[in-house]
This record gives sequence, C-alpha cells and structure tokens, in this order.
Amino acid sequence: MTISQYLPSALGFGTAPLGNMFRAIPDDEAAATVRAAWDHGIRFFDTAPFYGAGLSEIRLGEVLAEHSRDEYVLSSKVGRVISDAIEDPATREFGEKGNLFEHGRPNAMVNDYTADATMRSIEDSLTRLKTDRLDIVWVHDIAQDFYGDEWLQMYESARTGAFRALTRLRDEGVIRGWGLGVNRVEPLEMTLDLDEPKPDAFLLAGRYTLLDHSRALQRLLPSALASGVDIVVGGPYSSGILAGGNHFEYQEAPQEIVDKVTRIKALADEHGIGIKSAALQFSLAHPAVAAVIPGATRPSRIAEDIAASTEKVPAAFWEALRTQGIVSPDAPLPEV
Repeated sequence: MTISQYLPSALGFGTAPLGNMFRAIPDDEAAATVRAAWDHGIRFFDTAPFYGAGLSEIRLGEVLAEHSRDEYVLSSKVGRVISDAIEDPATREFGEKGNLFEHGRPNAMVNDYTADATMRSIEDSLTRLKTDRLDIVWVHDIAQDFYGDEWLQMYESARTGAFRALTRLRDEGVIRGWGLGVNRVEPLEMTLDLDEPKPDAFLLAGRYTLLDHSRALQRLLPSALASGVDIVVGGPYSSGILAGGNHFEYQEAPQEIVDKVTRIKALADEHGIGIKSAALQFSLAHPAVAAVIPGATRPSRIAEDIAASTEKVPAAFWEALRTQGIVSPDAPLPEV
C-alpha cells in the first residue's frame, strides 16, 4: 500500500518551525497553531527529534493528545538521538544549515543511524509525542548538506541499520511505511537503485519548489513514479521566501533568489492570485507527489495555506511562468 492511499489529504502540516526554528516561539502560540491546523481539517502531521532537540515533538504531542489517535496520520524521523546531556544550542553546527535551531532545547543530539539507535529514537519520539505509534518513519538528513564528505559513510550506516530496522517494523505492522527525509535528491536516487530494502515514500524538502525543481525532474520523480514510491514535498515555500519571508535554504536569501521571487510575485499580482497558491499548487501538480507539508508558527498562516491550496489559478499564469523560464518545460503544471 502506498502512503497516498491512507493520507487524509494532500495538505499536511510540517512542524519544524515549532522547534523554535529561526526564533523562540511561545508555547501558547505553538499550541494555537497546531489547534488551528486541526480545526481547519489537517490530519497529517510531520515532526522530528531534530526540530529543537525534541521541542517540536513535545509541542505537537500536547495538542494531538486531545484527539483520538485513529483520527490522524503522524510521521517522525530517526537518525538523531536526543540525550540528557546539556549543551549550548547556539554553538551547534548543522553543515550548510548553520545554527538552525539555536533557540531549541539544550539537550545534545547524537547522530546515529544504526538499528539500535533507530529503535531507541522511535521509543523516545513516542514518549515525547504522547502516542503509541507512528505511521511513517523517515531516515533524516543522510545527505551532503549536513554531512559533507562524510555523507556516504552516514548513508551506508543507515542502509545497514535504520533501513533494515524500519523494513522489519513495517513488515510486522508496527509502522505503515518508511522512507528518507532529506534536502537533496542524490540519496533518494541511490535508494531507488537498491535491490533491498525498499522504501514506501520519500520526504523531499526544498527540491521540488517553484525556485528549485530541475534536478528532481531529471531522474528522481520519474523513477519514484515508476517504482510506486510516493513523494511528500517539504519546504514548498523554500524556507519562507515564497511566503513573504527572507530565508532561502534556511539562510538569508541571496539577491538572485530575491529577484526571481520578485518576478513570480509580479506575475501573481498581474493574474490576481497569491504567491503561496502558486507555490503549493506547483508542488502538488506532479503525479509522483502525494502531499505537501508547509510549516507555520502562527495560527493565521494555516488558514492562508488552506486557501492557497484551493485558490483558482488561471492557466495564463502557469503559461507565463513557463514562457519566462521560471518553471522547467518538463514540469507538470496544474490542470485548470
């Protein structure tokens, strides 16, 4: 069974921002945001131990505990075990992502993709989330952007550890599916080429957006579609720059990206639509994509995402994006 068969809708909620990404968010604001997502009908929630050293999971679990576990689909990640040791979050380095969660909890995070660490990570996540099961488990960040030249070594550790452990859990019915959650296409392409084990889906963040999609279109998305491996698109707003923010790839957006967004925004204004609508609907248009999971830290953003996913976007807008070379000629466009 592909995950698209049990996802409640094509729009989910990515909770990385609830781990105090970029800023310290008050607990009540985080809770109100999750409740807003629930009240607007969202029933697919994605989180990870990495997000604020467990903070996102804790905050999400507090609210979801108010509801029946059978009412929603929940995914989290493995690859980093949260320890009781304390460190200064501001001194952490996350490869190209800098000090992404400097406002998170001070618990140290240990990178570990072995089978034993995978099982321990899941148990810890269940405790923080106040639940008895995860539906989907992603192997987190085994890619160049976090591990540089060591990424292949980390990938191999995951292949012989986490991949096999998660396959066993899926086969035993403990979880419904597993895959990789990364910001690069290369680990996903490698995994599709393996004879065993076989993943059910991939969570690909930032690589199938209006601003960056050409590489994913070349091989990954066609191969995933042919293999029956669903894609969940994370970061559809490219770290916020497509939603009125100033971050791209988790850093201050470079001028060339700002200029490109300005062009997209001008076209959106010309056709009377929101740029968030363009971003979400573009990512969802590819047949390999099962869902998109934008993040948010304010309740009002949830209503915006719901509206953006359903706003009627004229065909002339998509044609203009294509004509101006903003979207690849190979990218499927939404049917109008």
